[in-house]
Amino acid sequence: MLSEQEIGEIFRQTGVWQEGHFLLTSGRHSGNYLQCARVLQYPQYNEALCQELARRFSGEKIEVVVAPAIGGILIAYEVARLLKAKMLFTEREDEVMTLRRGFSLEPGSKVLVVEDVITTGGSVHEVIALVERLGGKICGTGVFVDRSGGKVKFPPRTEALLSLEVLSYLPADCPLCEAGLPIEKPGSRRSQLSLDPSK
Repeated sequence: MLSEQEIGEIFRQTGVWQEGHFLLTSGRHSGNYLQCARVLQYPQYNEALCQELARRFSGEKIEVVVAPAIGGILIAYEVARLLKAKMLFTEREDEVMTLRRGFSLEPGSKVLVVEDVITTGGSVHEVIALVERLGGKICGTGVFVDRSGGKVKFPPRTEALLSLEVLSYLPADCPLCEAGLPIEKPGSRRSQLSLDPSK
């Protein structure tokens, strides 16, 4: 069983926490970003974190673990392995979250949705909606980091290994934009986006 302090230490040791000016998946801007891919470089840390997520859902008799690509794939794989469940990941096709690559979900399957980081929870909501359309039964959602500080919840229950309230802004209200700081899209640290809307 990992404490929140031990989890935070793992993230610090692996350089997950970053500071700057970031464009989040939600479209909002933030001065902080949690790049969970950095912790996934170390299988021993991913295993320890996923063991904690799996422990929290061990009584649910999970049959399938589902995650949105790409951030949740390794987490879903490891949690599914620990729970002896099937693993699936979703992708967007024509902007719609879907199962591809011949993946399928049996109606009535007990499903756990996992993700690395949530801010608004948009991707997870899309995955849950897809699972429900396919007839799956959502048993819960597990995430490494909840950036909303507990404000975002998914039925029937949500488990976050670390919960932080990290400020984020609509682009029109972003003080970092106002200060003229170059913005970066996470996942491409070296490619700065132009602040000039004409470009």
